[in-house]
Amino acid sequence: MKNNDILYSFAFKGLLTEEALDKTARLKKSKFGNEELQKIKQSLCYEDFDEELLIKAQKMAVVYTAITAFENTVREFISKKLLENKGENWWEICVSEKIRNKAESRRLEESKIRWHTPRGDTIINYTEFGDLLSIIRNAENWTFFEPHITSMEWADQIIRTIERSRNVIMHSGELVNQDIERIGMYIRDWFNQVG
Repeated sequence: MKNNDILYSFAFKGLLTEEALDKTARLKKSKFGNEELQKIKQSLCYEDFDEELLIKAQKMAVVYTAITAFENTVREFISKKLLENKGENWWEICVSEKIRNKAESRRLEESKIRWHTPRGDTIINYTEFGDLLSIIRNAENWTFFEPHITSMEWADQIIRTIERSRNVIMHSGELVNQDIERIGMYIRDWFNQVG
């Protein structure tokens, strides 16, 4: 009888926890649907833009979405590997002072603009895409990444090429299909190699 009481208590506490989390609006995975898309378009005055310019920008938005997701995938990969191998102080131990200072400076500058959303909740979000290569390349860090990447030149080629395309889009440029296909090929190669 006692085991049944323990099991009942455990299950009941779990249900109460679920209910409490639901009532406090626990964080849910982001979902983005057509209704939210239409609201954003309305907020941004889409109907006032030249249709041809919008079509070009929307095409680049799809490419930029993939690049942004890739860049943040690389950030998460670096954070995960260094946290696993060096512990919670990996940022101070494994990242050069120059990159740390630049990231801290950006975060400090953004913190002064309190009315705007910050770029991220961890310090690695304040690094440049190219800085990620420097973190991986660091001689003491490379041993943690080499089993996944195997060749620094390969990683360098991928990140530098994608960064170049990212910069074109960020400055309102338009990539040709050949550039887009190259980005897709490099992203697939990264996932096939690194996981």
